[in-house]
Amino acid sequence: MEQVLTLLRESGAMLEGHFLLSSGRHSDRYFQCAKLLQYPDRAQAALSGAADLIRLEIQAGRLEIDAVVGPAMGGIIAAYELGRQLGLPAFFTERDEAGAMVLRRGLEVQPGQRILIAEDVVTTGKSFGECAAALESHGAVIAALACIVDRRAAGVEVPWPFFPACRVEANNWEADCCDLCRQGIPAVKPGSRRIN
Repeated sequence: MEQVLTLLRESGAMLEGHFLLSSGRHSDRYFQCAKLLQYPDRAQAALSGAADLIRLEIQAGRLEIDAVVGPAMGGIIAAYELGRQLGLPAFFTERDEAGAMVLRRGLEVQPGQRILIAEDVVTTGKSFGECAAALESHGAVIAALACIVDRRAAGVEVPWPFFPACRVEANNWEADCCDLCRQGIPAVKPGSRRIN
């Protein structure tokens, strides 16, 4: 896990300041994993530990996976890299015009197909939950979740086997309880999802 933190730092992917997260929460750290994932060798290195653990679970018969799916945007490259390392097909879900997470572009899952969801960062679980719901609506079975950075807020549970490449403590607050807002520090929103 320390190697992943080093890769995040060297890539400039771990930012410190006052950030508005896609979940609507505020934080003193932001993980712009696209800065790490732009380098294929770093993407491979960052996800190799998680891929190794997943492979061991598969070999031991405790886990079955047919495909890897990442929610757009952040999960796309993570899904493809995990798919490559595990020898599995990989694709993605994305938001439609109304903002709902869906399968598009002719991508499909079969009833009973076992899916590993891959994310860049997990904080509240909103994206992986929406991705899981979209896949389950087509009959897929969610088998596990993997991510580069697990920075989950207190109380956020993952209902499947979970394979984070690293776990990072980062403060995060509801907007009306934010310590950084109280200090008058302006928040920036570097992510891609609109906040409603």
